[in-house]
Amino acid sequence: MRGWTQPRSRRDLFRLAGASAAGLALAACGVQGQKQAPPKPDAVADFWAKQTKHGKVVFANWPEYMPEDKGPLERFKKDTGIAYEYKEVIQENAEFFGAADPVLRAGQSLGYDIVVMTNGIQLQHFLELGYAIPLDHSKLPNFQANAGQKYKERPYDPGNKYTVPYTSGVTGIAYNTKYVKEDITSIEALFDPKYKGRVGMMNDAQEIGNFGMFALGIDPEKSTEADWRKAGEKLKAQRDAGIVRKYYDQSYIDAVAKGDVWVTMAWSGDVFQRQLAGEPVKFVVPAEGGTIWTDNMLIPKGAANPVDALMLMDYLYQPAVAAELDEYIQFVTPVPAVQDLLREKAKTAKGEAKKNLESMIDSPLMFPTEDDYAKLRTYTPLTNEQEQVFNPIFQSITQA
Repeated sequence: MRGWTQPRSRRDLFRLAGASAAGLALAACGVQGQKQAPPKPDAVADFWAKQTKHGKVVFANWPEYMPEDKGPLERFKKDTGIAYEYKEVIQENAEFFGAADPVLRAGQSLGYDIVVMTNGIQLQHFLELGYAIPLDHSKLPNFQANAGQKYKERPYDPGNKYTVPYTSGVTGIAYNTKYVKEDITSIEALFDPKYKGRVGMMNDAQEIGNFGMFALGIDPEKSTEADWRKAGEKLKAQRDAGIVRKYYDQSYIDAVAKGDVWVTMAWSGDVFQRQLAGEPVKFVVPAEGGTIWTDNMLIPKGAANPVDALMLMDYLYQPAVAAELDEYIQFVTPVPAVQDLLREKAKTAKGEAKKNLESMIDSPLMFPTEDDYAKLRTYTPLTNEQEQVFNPIFQSITQA
């Protein structure tokens, strides 16, 4: 197993540019008015009928998102005869979209057969602009058989028409048990005056926007402009009362582990790694709701090897392969059978390896409960015009 306490750059890189950069990039690209109509089923069938296996696939992913020995890819190569190139070239969603947009708009290929993008503004526009090839689900039997039902019901891509999940994570609340002795269960802890100056909030507009809405009992996936403004007022009052110590990027995890903040918005993967390191942090999905984000595999327009790409995407849904992947990356797998496989492996493991496996198996940060899933929502879906309203509401709070 990899070093358990090594900082994971995946979420850090994803958040650095933030929604403001995304909004600027999309506005500069002139996204408005360029949406593509969904292809008709006959056109999708005709496209795939003309495609053949080429024996090669180029996979573009985030850093630290595949075992160092590339075990799952090596087995794929052995089992199918398909060679692979694996490139850790995706550093941030807005940056990737900004680079890909002019290439795809010009009708050229990115040079990748699979790319991994997180749900949110950039993925939404990537799909709206027709930059993703619709998937042939007849060639995804492992996905159909092994993906959890919740991963077949993503509101940002109904019916998984263009994407299948790679892995997921949760935004909830973390707190330092050295300073907070009570069990935190409600999002209201982030607004509680008794934690004045000891609360951490995220500086990403979509993240705090969701939590502002959760605090008011609003479902972000069904929210309106009036809801965003109400959430903005709630968050502004929290800030003006001095409750928030700081609006954080990835650095929040160090702050809560050291006790600079006692209660904070948090990403599940970060907290799980600190728990494995023995630090006094606890994670909870608040009763009012939390955010689930998903990194998704898709085939970009112009991909040279779409059949090979589809075969690899489906291969990763074999439970044994998914278990190896999840044991390394330690996020939420879309394949529920992974939990039982890791449980079986733990029975014969020894020492530290056994302890770590048991920690993973029992952790709701890797295997959320049904109650947790029922409380989770994705980000607010936004048109290009809505972004110009939504982002300033929440950026005015974090940037003040």
